[in-house]
Amino acid sequence: MDWTDHGISPPSGRIPNDELRAASLRPPASGAWRDGDDVGDRQFAWLGAFGPEHGGELPLIRLAYETWGTLNADRSNAILVLHALTGDSHVEGQLGPGHPTAGWWPGIIGPGAPLDTDRYFVIAPNMLGGCQGSTGPASLDARGNAYGASFPVLTIRDQVRAQALLADQLGISTFAAVIGGSMGGMHALEWGIMYPDRTQRLIVMSAPAASDAQTIAQNTLQIDAIRLDPNFNDGDYADEPAGFGPHRGLALARRLAMLNYRSGTELDDRFGRSWQSNLSPEQDEGRYAVESYLDFHGNRFTRRFDANSYITLLTAMSSHNVGRDRGGVDAALGRVTASTMVIGISTDVLFPPETQHRIAAGVPNSYSGDRAVTIRSNFGHDGFLLEIHHVGDAIRSMLANG
Repeated sequence: MDWTDHGISPPSGRIPNDELRAASLRPPASGAWRDGDDVGDRQFAWLGAFGPEHGGELPLIRLAYETWGTLNADRSNAILVLHALTGDSHVEGQLGPGHPTAGWWPGIIGPGAPLDTDRYFVIAPNMLGGCQGSTGPASLDARGNAYGASFPVLTIRDQVRAQALLADQLGISTFAAVIGGSMGGMHALEWGIMYPDRTQRLIVMSAPAASDAQTIAQNTLQIDAIRLDPNFNDGDYADEPAGFGPHRGLALARRLAMLNYRSGTELDDRFGRSWQSNLSPEQDEGRYAVESYLDFHGNRFTRRFDANSYITLLTAMSSHNVGRDRGGVDAALGRVTASTMVIGISTDVLFPPETQHRIAAGVPNSYSGDRAVTIRSNFGHDGFLLEIHHVGDAIRSMLANG
């Protein structure tokens, strides 16, 4: 991998000498949001002690969240939006202080938008185990040290229970809709099963009913890429200076993931065999354009994410199986009472449309019958994030008629 900081601006402000300038360009040991950082548009809810399914104890958990619109008097107009693996609470908004990236779903939330803030109160939490304000491995334990690798194992169901505690604190007994894509779609589906009386509508996008062997294998390889980085140090790296954390392993894990998020057709259409410069990749130590694309995304990722958190979230994703201890997937899907729209992307190789068709066929009140709504797109798995017009139209239809 070609490690480079090209295209990533150093922090603003006076930099006294070249040595400090070089240090400012090095990847941080962790890209997590920390207490003392600019809060941006975040709000915080402290939710008390929390015991995960598989053991361990978190004495006090916090979820960071953002909201748009106004909650009505009877608190019946709330919509819960749940982010994917590397997302956060910043669904809509600008890049700026406190937010290393712009909103990840631009155009979906706002006045007159599919999630119309003239009608709805929209809330988006950063999931438990995340690294953008919610309690996770980068958070401090009772001794004042980062949890690191000692952070307990979480499941999708643990994360949904934490979201339900947040709803309780906000006085929201029932959501007009719960919406999520990819890992957020796993959360949304669990909401429909765990809390059927609290979900009027579900919109599940690009997510399966259970993570299969291929998904678990891909997650394992990404975890191994991080743990094999010499600077991972068994997860104890939080206090290391910039440039001495497991940034290479984390960047490699992100590069591996990117191959699942976009379709081969899209990559070939965009890059083909083109070179990044005039140097030949075959004889002049040049690089193919697609290599630089992967490096850019891997390098940028290290500035906004934490390696231990990534492991925690991948492990939770691998745990996803709505049929566990419920008599199997079909029995679990039969518990959903909400009107449900399931959306898939035609070129998704991570969670192919067949996995969404299974959900549509299994829930009692599928908006589109036994087949999921399938959006034709060359973008692959990321289509649910990028096909804003088509996804937005589907959301509008569901909210109006579902």
